[in-house]
Amino acid sequence: MTASAPGSFEASVARALLDPSEPVPHGITTDSGGSPARRFAVHRNNVVVGLIKTLQARFPVVEKLVGEEFFAAMARIFVAKIPPRTPILTTYGEEFADFIAAFEPVREIGYLADVARLEAARTRAYHAADAAPVNPSRFAVLDPDAVSEIRVTLHPSAEIVRSPHPIVTIWAMNCGEQELAPIEDWRSEDALVVRPHLDVEVRPLPPGGATFLLALCSGHTISEAAQAAFGDHSEFDLSRSLAELISSGAVVEIIAP
Repeated sequence: MTASAPGSFEASVARALLDPSEPVPHGITTDSGGSPARRFAVHRNNVVVGLIKTLQARFPVVEKLVGEEFFAAMARIFVAKIPPRTPILTTYGEEFADFIAAFEPVREIGYLADVARLEAARTRAYHAADAAPVNPSRFAVLDPDAVSEIRVTLHPSAEIVRSPHPIVTIWAMNCGEQELAPIEDWRSEDALVVRPHLDVEVRPLPPGGATFLLALCSGHTISEAAQAAFGDHSEFDLSRSLAELISSGAVVEIIAP
C-alpha cells in the first residue's frame, strides 16, 4: 500500500486509522492492484488491536476486574478518542483513569479509576530514573534533636496515589500478591509507589502518611510535614511513618538543617 500525496495526508491517515467511519484517505493505492479499502481496513484493525494490547499490558488488574471482552470494548473507545501522541507506547494510556472515571458503563465501579491510577503510577515508576536509596543506618546516627528539622529528597520513581477506596488491597488481590477474599473493612487506602532497586513496590500508607509524604515532596521539614499530617488525620503516627519511609527505600538524600 503506497501514498501519492504529502501534506495533510498524514493527518487524514491518522484519523482514518482510528475511526472506521472515515473513508480511505485519498491517494492510497495498492501495488498489487487490489482493493485499497480492504487493505486499509486490515491495517486499521492491526493498529487498533495493537493499541488495545498496549493498554491490556499496562492495566492488567483493571482488565481482570471488568473482564477481557468488556475491557477490549472500553479500550477501543478510548483509542478512538485519545490516540497516542508519541511513538513511544510504554506510557500510552496516561488519560485512561480519567476516561474510566467518566465512562458511564462502569460508573457503579467507583474504585476502578483509582486502580487504573495505581497501575499507571507503577509504569511511570518502572521507567523513572535510577537513584540509590539512603542506607537506613544514616538515619540511625542522626542527632535526635535535629531530626525534626531535616528535609529529605524522595526517589524519582516515588508517587503517592490516594483513594477513598481500598485500592491497594483490591490491586494486590487481583495481581496475585494477596489471597483473593471479601474485603470486610472497606475503607480508604493511600499507596506509595516506588522502585528503589529493580522492582516496583506498592506500599499501603498508614493514616496521614500520604499527607506526610506529599509535604516532604514539597520541601517541608519532618516537623512541618508531621504537623500537616496531624491536621489531616488525628491518628497519624510520626514514628510509624518514619519507619515506613526508611524501610521503603524512597529517600535518596538527607538534607541537614
